[in-house]
Amino acid sequence: MNFQQLRALRETVRRGLNVTAAAEALFTSQPALSKQIRELEEELGTPLFTRRGKKYTELTEAGSRVLEIAQRLLVEADNIRQVGDEYASGDAGTLSIAATHTQARYALPRKLARFRQQYPGVRLRLHQGNPEQVAELVAHGEATFGLATESLDRHPALSTLPMYRWHHCGVVPASHPLAGDTSIDLRKLAAEPLITYTPEFAGRRKVDQSFAEAGLHPDIVLEAIDSDVIKEYVLLGMGVGLIAEIAFDAERDRGLVKLDLTALLPVNFAKLAMREGAQLRGFERRFVELLTGAE
Repeated sequence: MNFQQLRALRETVRRGLNVTAAAEALFTSQPALSKQIRELEEELGTPLFTRRGKKYTELTEAGSRVLEIAQRLLVEADNIRQVGDEYASGDAGTLSIAATHTQARYALPRKLARFRQQYPGVRLRLHQGNPEQVAELVAHGEATFGLATESLDRHPALSTLPMYRWHHCGVVPASHPLAGDTSIDLRKLAAEPLITYTPEFAGRRKVDQSFAEAGLHPDIVLEAIDSDVIKEYVLLGMGVGLIAEIAFDAERDRGLVKLDLTALLPVNFAKLAMREGAQLRGFERRFVELLTGAE
């Protein structure tokens, strides 16, 4: 039994039992990967997959138990490698982060600039995606950290830490009737064409829930994943924007007026995720401190 065999098992399951895709991810050939799994089965004396012809159809009961143990072993193997890397390279290496657009664009820049000043020898790698993609990138080891509002808590392979609380705000052109309205409520918002995030991003589900609980059916005329895109269409007069408050800057967004919706929409929590049991290098621990305020 060896780590190559365990990685072949884990990656095959990750890739939906697609052996070709698993082989490509591990930079090997399909026959070589199939051989590794077959040799593991022979050593264990039991099949790990049920088969239809040459295709895997599902994990056997034994396969599920072996996979669970293999995943723990591979995480610990990565941890051992991380310890070696930390002492071999000192304050050098790569900090790999997966984040949603809002986190990458508004929450991270100042933190990463400060981190870079402290660790000039560390390269930065930033992946962007929706919350589910962020969680998967971290769970699969393609990123060390994930930053998002949704989904991270629900992934069993991840542990999370709170970063900060945030609310949605409204944005309208200065000439809009709501710009000077001090008594905005959900009913007034629902009467306007709205521009906001797609359902998987930036607390959108909480926005929908708030309107539903009030018995309202808002007219959402445009959905986007990017706060800057939303603001651009608001400036064109297409509707009222609902964005993360962190994405509004009075100096930069001079053509817009912010509407305080703190009392109307629920609070959101941005979180930092990493693999459960992951061993962090010194500069990675410092990154966690910078993002969570644990300094």
